[in-house]
Amino acid sequence: MELRAAMAGLAALTKPCSVEIYSDSKYLVDANNKKWIEGWKKKGWKRGKGEKLANADLWQELDRLRAKHEVTWHWVKGHAGHAENERCDDLATEAADGEGLIEDFGFEASA
Repeated sequence: MELRAAMAGLAALTKPCSVEIYSDSKYLVDANNKKWIEGWKKKGWKRGKGEKLANADLWQELDRLRAKHEVTWHWVKGHAGHAENERCDDLATEAADGEGLIEDFGFEASA
């Protein structure tokens, strides 16, 4: 869900800009800061030794969205009192427990 949150935030921007994204997902932050995305892209959206990249469709969309902006990625420890992170976690939990969830059609195709 952290990946989708970053995508939604970037998609909401109406013009190229400088943006800072904070996430408690080391995977998301490291994929950007350690240039893993560039490596996956060069390998045809595969991991090392040709292994399938989980959620490749989402990573490709994130790559497309972030290319329009100057993005700085920050990792924050989850459940550690970071007010904005705690609020996001509460909202995500509330939404996941709610009604009318949107089906993720790409999930089944990538499994």
